[in-house]
Amino acid sequence: MSRENSIEATERFGELVNTGRFEAFPEVVAPECHDHDPAPGQHRGPEGYRAFFTQLRGAFPDMQVEVEKLVAEGDSVAFAYTLTGTHQGDFQGHAATGKAIKVRGMQIGRFEDGKMVERWGASDELSILKQIGAIPG
Repeated sequence: MSRENSIEATERFGELVNTGRFEAFPEVVAPECHDHDPAPGQHRGPEGYRAFFTQLRGAFPDMQVEVEKLVAEGDSVAFAYTLTGTHQGDFQGHAATGKAIKVRGMQIGRFEDGKMVERWGASDELSILKQIGAIPG
């Protein structure tokens, strides 16, 4: 798969996250996609991402992910991003506070035939918990 196709698939994934169109994840996520850093209880493939992002959007309905820096080589794409949103629903057992969040994260995806087959990444969840007042910070 070309570098350009990998970037296009990454951009499409981001578009789906930002618009809440999680049902379309099968367009860019392989059925057996392996997440090396899954959320607790997250299953493989598009369904795992749909469940995770549905839960996250429930907590932060205005959630947006903005790519700050993207680097691609061959079938892999890495990017640093900023996630923003307003805490308007349950997040990890913490009721809505109405507080705004802004956190950084990084992700690396590997692609085959236009679909993500592996992912590594992390978001600053500790910072989210601090910003919503769930833990001292």
